[in-house]
Amino acid sequence: MRYNVGIIGAGLIGRKRAAALNKFDDCRLIVTADVNQKAAEGLAQEFSGEIEFDWRQVIKRKDVDVVIVATFNKFLAPICIASLRNGKHVLCEKPLGRNTKESEKIIEASTHSDVILKTGFNHRHHPAIYKAKKLVENGAIGNIYYIRCDYGHGGRPGYEREWRASKDLCGGGELLDQGAHVVDLLRWFLGEFDEVYGQINTFYWNMKVEDNAFAMFRTKKRQIAMMHTSWTQWRNKFLFEIFGEKGYLIVHGLGGSYGTENLIIGKRKMESGKYEQYAGGPPEEEVIEFPGPDISWIEEWKEFVSAIKENREPLGSGFDGLMANKLIEAV
Repeated sequence: MRYNVGIIGAGLIGRKRAAALNKFDDCRLIVTADVNQKAAEGLAQEFSGEIEFDWRQVIKRKDVDVVIVATFNKFLAPICIASLRNGKHVLCEKPLGRNTKESEKIIEASTHSDVILKTGFNHRHHPAIYKAKKLVENGAIGNIYYIRCDYGHGGRPGYEREWRASKDLCGGGELLDQGAHVVDLLRWFLGEFDEVYGQINTFYWNMKVEDNAFAMFRTKKRQIAMMHTSWTQWRNKFLFEIFGEKGYLIVHGLGGSYGTENLIIGKRKMESGKYEQYAGGPPEEEVIEFPGPDISWIEEWKEFVSAIKENREPLGSGFDGLMANKLIEAV
């Protein structure tokens, strides 16, 4: 079966999604919608398809099977809800709405239609992160004790006048922006949290949303997750560290301006015998590099299409989007 796709929102992320689906023979971009005529025309010229300036025309089309919603956060909920009610499978860029109320309305719309809803959490599909998850599942570092994550950049001149600085358009600042990815990863590795503490600050940018967020989460097993997301990092950084009884896993970089993506696998030295004991000394480390282009968008699209074909919940589901927003609101 071939899936005909409509993209609503022809900005940077819309282009990444178009480039990803263009890699698959069973998917075809047939229409792009954006209020910015040049953006819509540019994307359509590069990846084919027609253009619309009213998103409602896209979701009404009977030849559209899948809708990608990559607009400002303010418009995610109404477009997703209308698309789902029109029987379209939906990939909604994170966050799944500006707050939990919007998330819940989106999920409710999906339950009344025989369609698949996915939240765009492409970070799960970065190769270093994905491999780290498999290593954890296979017991490579034993029980997890705690996770730390730092994620940030330095903004741009005039950042306070961009859409991300608007409480109305975005719904929140850095915690909802890059923080949504981090919170989702923390849940993916540790499961549900029962206690949350956090602090949001606006240190530098003259805006009504936060430019820094600090948070700590705890599971019922008393595992701890700590995160800091920042628009005053000044130099792009992504660092995701997982520590367990047998060692650690460290993901550094995401490619591009964040540096080459790599995974450090640290194993504690253990004495063999009837009872395994710590032998002391520095851990043995293996470093795996993942150079080249960012494949997370392609891998996420592959997973989404597979979920549609198999009629199952995708990795990074609507529920995952809702839970990320719940934790963000708790912070």
